[in-house]
Amino acid sequence: MFGRSTTIEKPRSFFMKNPSVFIFIAALSVITVVTTLLSEALGLGLLSTSFIKLLGKTLCLCLIAIAMDLVWGYCGILSLGHFAFFGLGGYMIGMWLMYERTKDIVINSLSSQVLPPTPIEIQDAIGTQIFGVVGGSEIPAIWFFADSLSAQLALVVLVPGLLALLFGWLAFRSRVTGVYLSILTQAMTLALALYLFQNDSGLRGNNGLSGLQNIPGLEEIPQSFISIWFLWGSALALGLGYLLAAWVVSGKFGNIIRGIRDDEARVRFLGYPVETYKLFIFTLTAVIAAVAGALYYPQAGIVNPVELAPIASIYLAVWVAIGGRGRLYGAVIGAALVSLLSSAFTGGQVPDLPLGFVLLQWVDWWTVFLGFGFVLVTLYAPQGLGGLVDRFIRNGGYK
Repeated sequence: MFGRSTTIEKPRSFFMKNPSVFIFIAALSVITVVTTLLSEALGLGLLSTSFIKLLGKTLCLCLIAIAMDLVWGYCGILSLGHFAFFGLGGYMIGMWLMYERTKDIVINSLSSQVLPPTPIEIQDAIGTQIFGVVGGSEIPAIWFFADSLSAQLALVVLVPGLLALLFGWLAFRSRVTGVYLSILTQAMTLALALYLFQNDSGLRGNNGLSGLQNIPGLEEIPQSFISIWFLWGSALALGLGYLLAAWVVSGKFGNIIRGIRDDEARVRFLGYPVETYKLFIFTLTAVIAAVAGALYYPQAGIVNPVELAPIASIYLAVWVAIGGRGRLYGAVIGAALVSLLSSAFTGGQVPDLPLGFVLLQWVDWWTVFLGFGFVLVTLYAPQGLGGLVDRFIRNGGYK
């Protein structure tokens, strides 16, 4: 009998097993570099500052879309409340931005007095400046760390993370699933938004936090430079978020959460702590969403309770569905496409279309066409736009 030679297969690296990660990081890097070279601040001036901000905000929306795809597309939890975590991240960093900016204005205005202002006078003036619009003058207790950037950055992670941990623990331990869980997440978002609409919430009610584009200590720096810095930060966060999500869904852990999505009862029967896995994914994606919000709202310039309305989280689910849930790059494609098209149609870049008997105004009809697009993708491309990408690269779908 002749012996058979055996070959030992070498273990493949993470990037070899997940080629889309390398492709995505490379494409993101090229887009960032090209945009920088064409910007007003550091390049040829072919791209306006407003477009650079739009692109930076779009990257942040792509990051929260990855979070949504991770919790819904891979774990099967249709959360209709993840934009609440996005908004909370914006509120946490917005408190520092608004407080420090107001503090600088107050100190400069009081510097002309004969006697230097006392710390109490400065605090009172800051409180009046920030909360005078809602009839208040005292700084609420929740603003205790507003003068510390490091503390507020920690709260960007801690506040949404703890809220998601508490909500998820209560929901998952009760084994609430399916549409009932979606309704609960939507109720959480609605309750939070209604609370923030109140003037006594400590966050200026319906007025929200404004002037966030003015970075304390950088008043002399043009917005063209600041927009590029935020673009770099947003691109870095998106790249790291994509890498983290790809690592989470690869290997045994990824197989388990996909198993929970497909047949939760069977995974529980096999002895896996289903609730623990779901709680981990729910909390992790809440933190990712909060980081995205903390980068988004300084570029938007304002955050208010409207941003936390349940409809925003529904839009988020639509983006992921259009892009193709269960594919990280599909979520990015969906979010980027809808964000850029929405800006074009509602920002006046696309002229209104006269149809003879009626004038088609895109500002009013854009969401209608978005709904039709969602229906068409669902009917004729159930795997989303990411599924079409799969047909070209023929990788059988991203794991």
